[in-house]
Amino acid sequence: MTPSLVRISKFLSLVLRHDPARIGLRLDPAGWADIDELLDKAAAAGTPITRETLLQVVEQNNKQRFALDSERNLIRANQGHSIDVDLGLAPLRPPEELFHGTGHRFVEAIRREGIDPRGRHHVHLSSDVETATTVGRRHGRPVVLLVDAGRMHADGHVFYRSDNGVWLTDAVPPHYLCVVDTD
Repeated sequence: MTPSLVRISKFLSLVLRHDPARIGLRLDPAGWADIDELLDKAAAAGTPITRETLLQVVEQNNKQRFALDSERNLIRANQGHSIDVDLGLAPLRPPEELFHGTGHRFVEAIRREGIDPRGRHHVHLSSDVETATTVGRRHGRPVVLLVDAGRMHADGHVFYRSDNGVWLTDAVPPHYLCVVDTD
């Protein structure tokens, strides 16, 4: 994505995941916002976005952060909310192994305490090492943790899969984790 589309994507993440009130936007209980209202409120708040640009951001976002309804009149973030929304995700049996990317400086704390959502509703997990590595790079030198999701599930932990393929769970206790050697 171009730098201008990245800037708009970050703005959309802010208002659709964390702070719709910042621009006076209303989300329904499932996190959906009316696109026309979003565009009007964004412009009034000093961030004008055309419908075409909004659709470009949704379609070109490599993380598929956003979803449109079938009529393309509503938009929402696929996951990562710090506000109360019900994405309507059904519990699913996860693969035996999932992965979590983080920065090297966080590994010792995670080994002691596990992974918690840090102000979001869920911990985000990846299906592959490559994606987890990319996520970890956002936090410095990347470290990938293997999550024993099969054992977690067998022990009663609940997993969900968002529309963009990210696996979600409430937390990952430390005894389900080990560091993956990615060298």
